[in-house]
Amino acid sequence: MADLALPVGRRYDSDGRQLLLDRAGTGGPAVVFLPGAGMVGLDYLNVHLRIAEFTTSVIYDRAGTGWSDPAPLPRSGAEVATELRSLLRVADIPGPYVLAGHSLGGLYSRRFAQLFPEDVAGLLFLDPGHEDYPAHMPDEVSGNAEELDVPEPDEATVAFFRGLFESIYAAWPDDARTALVDYHVRAWRQTAEERGNLETKLYPELRDGGEMPGVPRIVLTAMGIDPLQKLFLSEEVLHKVNAVKPALYSSLGGEHRLIDGAGHSTMHADRPEAVIEAARDLVLTST
Repeated sequence: MADLALPVGRRYDSDGRQLLLDRAGTGGPAVVFLPGAGMVGLDYLNVHLRIAEFTTSVIYDRAGTGWSDPAPLPRSGAEVATELRSLLRVADIPGPYVLAGHSLGGLYSRRFAQLFPEDVAGLLFLDPGHEDYPAHMPDEVSGNAEELDVPEPDEATVAFFRGLFESIYAAWPDDARTALVDYHVRAWRQTAEERGNLETKLYPELRDGGEMPGVPRIVLTAMGIDPLQKLFLSEEVLHKVNAVKPALYSSLGGEHRLIDGAGHSTMHADRPEAVIEAARDLVLTST
């Protein structure tokens, strides 16, 4: 994908790779989005542009995803965190930052905070991953993510997913929506690939990585049924998952907000105002 026309932003040469980053707005602290597994910066364009009305907002693609250069997947949290820090410096975006980590990106943002506490002004967790998921989730979802086998889709499946993504991103500008939907339809295996080292590498990294800085934190917990997860799990199971999350997230500290009507992977599309409000609150608290 790195050779395709950019829907937003520009590529920066960081540590030998070309990485996509888009910045909007002015002022600080900058809010930096760390996408979920299989997701890219463009997924957050709607909230990115709104947050840019009151501070600098940053969306980017990790190496191996989106419009950035390829990289072997999965990657360690330290590698992702160090890459992001270098990219922000190359792009001349000063810290400290409010890191907005979604799902897998929530794990990466915590690793960033462990490694570079002086560069973190606040932490916004959007239904984040958690190293204690396997021990607390229903049996149907507590299996080893590294064993996932994602088959090649047939034409009917591709058409179905294209329609689903078109619906999720209906509010995006036409050009951005087209690029994003095309990307998600093509990057079929990427979610499983990025999550492929959770239990062998990333969870142990976080457990052994030390404390996070004592900065303001807000956790947004999605309490709705996710349209993508619903393809693989029943609503009954997904309700069980949602019931576990508030207690599980208590270990992250900070303020917790339950967001009704928001799916795990679509929180920012389902309830953008909740994301924008939380980002604003952290920016004001951290200023």
